Amino acid sequence: MSIIIAGERSGVGKTTVTLTLLASLCHRGVTIQSFKVGPDYIDPMFHQYVTGRPCRNLDTVLTSESYVQECFHYHSLKCEYALVEGVMGLFDGVGQSSVISRQSSNKGDDMTFASTAHIAKLLDIPVVLVIDCSRLSSSVAALAHGYCSLDSRIKIAGLVLNRVGSDRHLSLLKNSLAPLQIPILGVLRRQDSITIPDRHLGLIPTAELPELDSIINRLADLGDTCFDWEQLLPLLKSPYFPTFSPSYLPIYPSCVKIAVARDKAFNFYYQDNLDILEKLGAELIFWSPLKDTELPRDIQGIYFGGGFPEVFASELAANTEILKSVKTAICAGIPTIAECGGLMYLCEEIIDFEDKSWSMVGILPTSAQMDKKLTLGYRRAVALEDSFLFDVGTNVYGHEFHRSHVITDPQRPLFDTYRFDCDENTGFEGWNLPNVNASYIHQHWGKSLEIPQNFLQQCLKYRRE
Repeated sequence: MSIIIAGERSGVGKTTVTLTLLASLCHRGVTIQSFKVGPDYIDPMFHQYVTGRPCRNLDTVLTSESYVQECFHYHSLKCEYALVEGVMGLFDGVGQSSVISRQSSNKGDDMTFASTAHIAKLLDIPVVLVIDCSRLSSSVAALAHGYCSLDSRIKIAGLVLNRVGSDRHLSLLKNSLAPLQIPILGVLRRQDSITIPDRHLGLIPTAELPELDSIINRLADLGDTCFDWEQLLPLLKSPYFPTFSPSYLPIYPSCVKIAVARDKAFNFYYQDNLDILEKLGAELIFWSPLKDTELPRDIQGIYFGGGFPEVFASELAANTEILKSVKTAICAGIPTIAECGGLMYLCEEIIDFEDKSWSMVGILPTSAQMDKKLTLGYRRAVALEDSFLFDVGTNVYGHEFHRSHVITDPQRPLFDTYRFDCDENTGFEGWNLPNVNASYIHQHWGKSLEIPQNFLQQCLKYRRE
């Protein structure tokens, strides 16, 4: 069966409810596979911290409807229970591009494409709706009724009432909801003492929170008493797909050593991308730009994900030996992919929020400067010329999420970019060097296997040379 934890809007406590459920289940000794709707990197880190299993992103923009179904089915088979955390409000989606609209089963619902509701329909699983009750009493019934009746194809299995203030408050809420006969599957009181700190791009990642174990244990204790487990456990039971056979990852025999930067500064990776590289024949060697003084030996490629290099800019700049090692390797021709934070690291410098400058690798002749503006959204990126990853004219679908910009435009931009849902141009983006592909756009390779294939082929050429 499985369920999706949805919110009536952003900020209602979906992640807290999800982590409470996961923590309580794990304390019971069961295995559970979690998923996250959308392109987010940080929430899945918390899922994985609790369950010990990589969380999988379900995103119909970055991949496809069929890939979302295959990913969910394949990974759900491995566990007793499965749980999906939604994104934004239940019906909040994005408009479809003309290309994807022709391929989608979401006919007549263009604006809910990639929403939690869209994923619920694709996977045919019920929704548990989280309602922020902190400023509601009797009006909660109108809200619940609207969400339950808007789309008959969405099954609302029940409600979780979050941020309930008192017994009197709970009584008012229950009395108002009683005529609707919607099961109340959980009640969470206001928990001001259990908070996960955040900063400019959302929650602070797990690796930076030494007190996280204590928070998770308290959530687990809370979960033992705040949910109606008799009703929830049957819903969470992992679905069974006896005829399903995963076929979306071809296997290649060649072994290519790829150095993957992963530490507190660089930790934005889709687990599926790492899995795909391994299935294609890569050996992934993880290393730290913060702590290591040289690159791993005998590598044929480098992969920099996103993260928070601006937060650790002083430490990155102080590690001059690894900066030189990276620059020497790239200048020698090693194929390199750098996304968002990785792009910033390859610049000459990072200028932080306090206008302090920190020297970086210096491969890209520009500086990355932090600012207050948030660049956010799905993108359709059109390759402007041939590179070792793309042919000219290739459409790449990705996501931007950053508060920095490069102060000098690239002479040979990698992409011309557009909003995903329309033809509004969002400018040139990315750096295309003979052996470097650097861009602010995050990509998921689930339905774009030609990208990692091209990367590994280039790495094989580098090894032979």
